[in-house]
This record gives sequence, structure tokens and C-alpha cells, in this order.
Amino acid sequence: MSLSYIYPDASTLTATPVEGGVEFLLDTLWGTVLDVIAGLTGIDMLAFPFMQRAYLAAVCIAVIGPLVGVFLVHREMAMIADTLAHSAFAGVAAGLFVNAVYAVAVPPLLSALVVAAVAALLVQTLVDYAGAYRDTSLAIVLTGAFAIGSVLITATDGGIAVGINAYLFGSLATVSRLNAALLVVLSVVVTVGIALAYRPLVYITFDEVGARASGIGVKRYNQLLAVLTAVVVVGTMQIMGVILVAAMLVVPVAAAAPVRGFKRATVAAVGVAQLATITGVSLSYLYDVAAGGTIVLVGIGLYVASKLGVRLRRRGAAEVSPPDGRKQTAADGGTEE
Repeated sequence: MSLSYIYPDASTLTATPVEGGVEFLLDTLWGTVLDVIAGLTGIDMLAFPFMQRAYLAAVCIAVIGPLVGVFLVHREMAMIADTLAHSAFAGVAAGLFVNAVYAVAVPPLLSALVVAAVAALLVQTLVDYAGAYRDTSLAIVLTGAFAIGSVLITATDGGIAVGINAYLFGSLATVSRLNAALLVVLSVVVTVGIALAYRPLVYITFDEVGARASGIGVKRYNQLLAVLTAVVVVGTMQIMGVILVAAMLVVPVAAAAPVRGFKRATVAAVGVAQLATITGVSLSYLYDVAAGGTIVLVGIGLYVASKLGVRLRRRGAAEVSPPDGRKQTAADGGTEE
């Protein structure tokens, strides 16, 4: 089922080669794989085109969210994701406003990406120079961006309010063919960017002073991470919504925290995110509830399970190996190894 009516301007921006590439990616590759799985498992929803797009978006989100989020969490900068999400909301509102008032075809996701990228650079500048007032500065940007978005919405007498709701709360139906393909491209950009800058980013994350002393361009890499965060936010809000978009950069990383080693923890976070997004999208369809909220709740459930697992493992280890290293006396007077 085509959902082009959600983005009536998309057809004017899609050239024939682009359409062919989108068709090959969504139908020939991804669609065929899910059709085969649907036939083998009998799960009908895997064969629905809009669900295939939703699952593709979920897989992409589950990769790029933790890849960027792992750096933000270890830097204690998770607030930036929420700030950029609200900036992206202002960008969506600006795109819809221009479409409604001036009849200019501006894709909301494109305007959101531009505004979020500019906000990312502004936010990083504030982080670099605000010092102790970092949280205050970020809060000002967050509330200011949301205020701009709300003003633009009301400036059209509520005419774009219906269109903005899908971006606020997320929706499976908003993942159009063009947006799904765009998210794949953004995912490749983010993954390649992180891969190329991985070592400097890790160095800066754990020892920024040492990185500066060794001649690494700390400011440049921080700006790169901020822009990549903006890209993730814009791509993620299609399903998660502006309100919950930061969760995919934080919750999977927190759930994978018990895993030792930065690389292994990152891989584990991606695995947690995959489980959360795929399960959440499936439950969202089955029970007709918000996809973003369902994904976040599943992710939080995995986080709680992770914490309980660590606690139980430590308790079991303490019972087997007492702190003093001596054998425990069993209830029957014997010893336990």
C-alpha cells in the first residue's frame, strides 16, 4: 500500500534513477527477504509493505542509535540527544510551515536534518565554552527550539498540527518508501563516520586532555559526533517520535553496561537495540499501540533484566567464593566447594 499521501511533495523530489534504487532496495532485496520469512513462518505482517518499511527502519535505528549513544553516555552528554530532538521538531515544523504558507515543496525530514545539524554545532559550542553552565545552556536550546516549533504550528491556525503529531509521537505509517531509503543512507553515513573516527573518538571520550596533548583535533571530532547525533535523531524520530527519540541513544547502552570492553559493550548495545526495536514494532502492530513507546518500554525491560542478571550473578559468585577464601560450612556440617 502506498503512503505517498503523507508526503505529497516526495514525488517532485524523486528522480527516476532514485525511484529505481528505492524499488531495488525495498522490494527486490529487503521485501523479498521478508516475504520469504513470512512464507516460512506464517507471520503475515512481515509481508505487508508498510511493516517491511517499519522493520527496515527499526533495524537501522537499532544500529546507529547505540553507535553514537555509546559515546554520549560515557561522556555524560545524553542531554544533547534530547536537545537535538527538539531542534529537529522545530525543523519539521519549519518545513511544514513553508509547505503550507508558501506552497514550496520542502520535505519535513530535510528541514529537520538541516536545523538539527545547525543546532548540533551550536550545542557543541555551548558544551565547549559553557563550562559549569552546560546543562543550563542545553536546556535553553531545547526549550527555545520547541518554542519555535510551537509558534510555527499555531501561526497557521493549527493547519499543520495534524501533520506534526506523527513526528511528536512516532508512527509506523510515517515510514514512507522514500524515508525508509533515506534512513538506510543516513545509517551508512553514520556507520562509516563512526568507523573512520572510532579511535580518536574513544580517546577523546575517556581522556580529552590527553587527546588534546597528543595533537588530536578534539573540537573537530566533537563537532563530527554532534552532527552524527543530529543525523541519528532525525532518522530515529520517524518511529520513536521527538519525545522518545533520545531513548534509543541511551537505554540500549545502559542495558549493555555490564559487558566488559568498549567494543564488546557497543556490539551488545546494538544487539539490545535490535531486540527492543523489532519486538516493539511487532507489539505495536499486534496491539495497535504507539511504536515509540512500546520500543522504549521493551528496552527498559531489557535494562532491568540486565541489572537483575548482574545482581544474581554476583550473589551466586559470592556464595560459591566467600570473600575470605575459605570453604563455607553447609547446613549439615559439611563443606561447600
